[in-house]
Amino acid sequence: MKRVTPVLALGALFLTALPAHATDNGLTRHDSYGTKAVYTPGQNPRTYQHAPAGYTAVFTENVSRHGSRSATDGEDGATILALWNQAEADGQLTELGKEFGPDVQAIEAAMSAIGYGNLSGRGKDELRATAVRLDKRLPGLFASIARNGEKIDVVSSGQGRAVDSGTVFSTALTDADPALRASLGTARVDKDLLYFHKSAGGADYQKWLASDERLASTLEAVTDQPASHRAAARVLGKIFEPAFVKRVVNGEFSATASDITAAQAVYNLYAIAPAMSEESPDGRGWDLDRYIAPRDAAWFGYLSDAEDFYEKGPSFSDSDITYKMAGVLLDDFFEQAEAKRDGTSTLGAELRFTHAEEIIPLAALMRLPGSEKAATPGRTYTYADSPWRGAEVASLASNIQWDVFRKGDDYLVRMLYNEKEIAFKAGCHPIRKNSKFYDLNELERCFGRS
Repeated sequence: MKRVTPVLALGALFLTALPAHATDNGLTRHDSYGTKAVYTPGQNPRTYQHAPAGYTAVFTENVSRHGSRSATDGEDGATILALWNQAEADGQLTELGKEFGPDVQAIEAAMSAIGYGNLSGRGKDELRATAVRLDKRLPGLFASIARNGEKIDVVSSGQGRAVDSGTVFSTALTDADPALRASLGTARVDKDLLYFHKSAGGADYQKWLASDERLASTLEAVTDQPASHRAAARVLGKIFEPAFVKRVVNGEFSATASDITAAQAVYNLYAIAPAMSEESPDGRGWDLDRYIAPRDAAWFGYLSDAEDFYEKGPSFSDSDITYKMAGVLLDDFFEQAEAKRDGTSTLGAELRFTHAEEIIPLAALMRLPGSEKAATPGRTYTYADSPWRGAEVASLASNIQWDVFRKGDDYLVRMLYNEKEIAFKAGCHPIRKNSKFYDLNELERCFGRS
């Protein structure tokens, strides 16, 4: 009997990774963008629960991913344009494909103009709107901060788009509530707290990411399967004539791209386009979705989600390497709330700005919705078996917020995830059934801090 390699054996598990319902029964186009999805607040503000009688807000803290941005580099554009230029020279472009090259060149020029990896106009708008909603959500707290001379601390990872996010957010907050300007301190950087995946605390993680054979073989099997090649051929077939697609599939241009990497480049441009909408001609959008059918966008969105799930999220059920390092950030959430309770803090608000590489592990560590379930041995991450979706877990400008309320010596905490009230993890008991308010002492017990 011919021996099956581990990668091929794993590959057999993925043949139904994206069942039919994933493209037309339960997934939205928003899901297909993965962690490049633009931000949408999760709840109508009018539907928030009221704090119990006698409790007033005394502190708020958050951690936010930077807002929508340009692509981090021009690699995808360069890859697919190299093939496009060759196909143009060979007379192998479809009628639609003839429009593709100029469209890619235009969005690449727009991204280069604002700087690769920098906040886009939409990203700044997302942060401004979130800051204004925060002020409106807790008017009594911010009035108290201004009245009592409490401070608002702004801290970031130090990376450009996170620093800029903090600046845009805090400026919008003080524009909405000018009385807060005296409370706003000088923004600071804490890489260990908000870039932990590349700080000393992430050393073991970086080693695992670079050298773990199980991770590498799993991701290879997820990507290199028949469904991926079929989807790639369909994507390339919108741009190139069949004969040219065949040349790509047969590896003639392997120094530039395979069929899958070429299709992924198209997908990545499709995925970043909404984040760059304000930079498009007259703000109308880039219309890049016409180059990729919904089912193929969903498939490549799944491949992107799988990579993030395994590399940053719940990952394998027998390991916590991807998220244990987020403990430093969860500790800071508790320490800030505890300092407020203990009377050792002069802060009224703690505002943190970071990246998907921090939000995703923190969500897994806290068992936030969608991040509760890891992949068990013998079963791999699929949309059918897991609720984890990059667009929901860590969209651009995604955020986690704790609001602290006081009555006498009692302190309650409410958590918002993308501005939606959510319960804490299983085993944490709210003050009453269906309440979103938790006693701080109970949370300390539940998270093993008491």
